Amino acid sequence: MAMADPRAWNPNYGLVGSGDRRLAYSRQPSFSSSPRPGPGPGPALARSDSSISMPMSVPLNQPPKAPDVRYRWLSTRPMRRLALLLALNAAYSAVELAVGLLTGRVGLVSDAFHLTFGCGLLSFSLFAMAASRTKPDSTYTYGYKRLEVLAAFTNALFLLFLSFSLAVEALHSFMQDESEHKHYLIVSAVTNLLVNLLGVWFFRSYARVNIVYRKAEDMNHHSICLHVLADSVRSAGLILASWFLSLGIENAEVLCLGIVSVAVFMLVMPLFKATGNVLLQIAPGNVPPSALIKCSRQITAYEDVSEVSQARFWELVPGHAVGCLSIRVKKNSSDDQSVLEYVHGLYEDLGIHDLTIQAEKS
Repeated sequence: MAMADPRAWNPNYGLVGSGDRRLAYSRQPSFSSSPRPGPGPGPALARSDSSISMPMSVPLNQPPKAPDVRYRWLSTRPMRRLALLLALNAAYSAVELAVGLLTGRVGLVSDAFHLTFGCGLLSFSLFAMAASRTKPDSTYTYGYKRLEVLAAFTNALFLLFLSFSLAVEALHSFMQDESEHKHYLIVSAVTNLLVNLLGVWFFRSYARVNIVYRKAEDMNHHSICLHVLADSVRSAGLILASWFLSLGIENAEVLCLGIVSVAVFMLVMPLFKATGNVLLQIAPGNVPPSALIKCSRQITAYEDVSEVSQARFWELVPGHAVGCLSIRVKKNSSDDQSVLEYVHGLYEDLGIHDLTIQAEKS
């Protein structure tokens, strides 16, 4: 006769040991009107137990399956628009490189390499758009949404480098006292300006400096818009410098390049800070630090709780706050569930729905 297994059955994980008191809540939000304990229905929380002795859901001798990664290319309008912009930029940079090599114009070759590098960054943005729609798997349990944040950060870093290089170029022009502008670059600047203005029109809804990012794709789309906008400003600066030189204005190139350098820096700095903050996992920007401190004090003052520790909160992507904390429940407490519901309700009111609570007896 088979012996009965003393471990409890959990519908999510199978057999679970009863000695572990760590309790976690899923990302499923609560639809209850009252998060505090008492009469009436409690929050609709999905409770799951974790245990060190938890058995695997598959046999141990069976290797884990590879993550199912399927990228949906060009499935949305922004992806199709970005692909068209990439095709135009790649074709133009190839023509510019060929003309520069045939005529021996170093300026055209340098500009062609600049466009090629920019196309590589925009290609990464397109890849992030497609990959971010892939479902979470056993390797990337939170999914691939942060790829769009990383793509936006990479674009912002490139634009800061562009701003620095323009400032160095302006300083070099001033020290060399170049009074003649390279007129063969004007045709290149005008063509590049027209192509980039098409990209600005594609992503015109993000043509602002300060944007409230509600989703990860907002950061990516904003970085694409700023990328083509910065290239447009650069091309316009070259055209304006050539016109000033034709009017006999001295140091026109220095003036225009300096203005463009400052403008690009001012455009991209807010995006650089926002993406860097998400990647560094700082506290959610939409939750005041005073509110988190107040929640911690309210939990400590709860009659069944003796201590709150290791409270950590961060933004996985814009609009998705994650948190975890450890609480010590008094030994004479008879209802741990009411404590967990109370704690979860406090943080849910702040917009932190993805919360993990570890409860231990003091």
